[in-house]
Amino acid sequence: MESLKQKICSEGTVLSEQVLKVDAFLNHQIDPKLMQEIGHEFAERFKGQGITKIVTIEASGIAPAVMAGLELGVPVIFARKYQSLTLKDNLYISKVFSFTKQTESTLAISSKHLNANDHVLLVDDFLANGHAAKALIDLVGQAGASIAGIGVVIEKSFQSGRSTLDAQGYRIESLARIKSLEGGKVTFLE
Repeated sequence: MESLKQKICSEGTVLSEQVLKVDAFLNHQIDPKLMQEIGHEFAERFKGQGITKIVTIEASGIAPAVMAGLELGVPVIFARKYQSLTLKDNLYISKVFSFTKQTESTLAISSKHLNANDHVLLVDDFLANGHAAKALIDLVGQAGASIAGIGVVIEKSFQSGRSTLDAQGYRIESLARIKSLEGGKVTFLE
């Protein structure tokens, strides 16, 4: 997706050979027009797949997931990273390790929103080592739902996430695939 790649180059910041900061448009400040384009692109790539729900993780996955949900006409569920007074019973629970935050979080989704009749599209902001995707796959599996595929805004292809998920047979659609962040410069695949 060319507009996303241009935005990464113009407003993204390479912090190290492993970390790309995109808080100017994706995961702190959000560019609504770009999110609309991203939602449309995910909808085009996954149309006709019988998707009934989109599942993501709070907070950075919410904007692209909502826009994809709007385009596909399906609800969006976000896995909460903490339990609250209103989210405490009948939960699917999984754990996820965040590479950029270097912390482990407990994820929760209420069982009343996801069940075995659902065919799910997973959406997230980044794919690096695949930890977030694996946690979402676990949550969807607990519900007995099926997975149509995984939509990723930015993939760091030099990390192991895609190969791990490919080996498990999941369809992955990444809108921008980064080959390298070496020398402070973003290099894309394709």
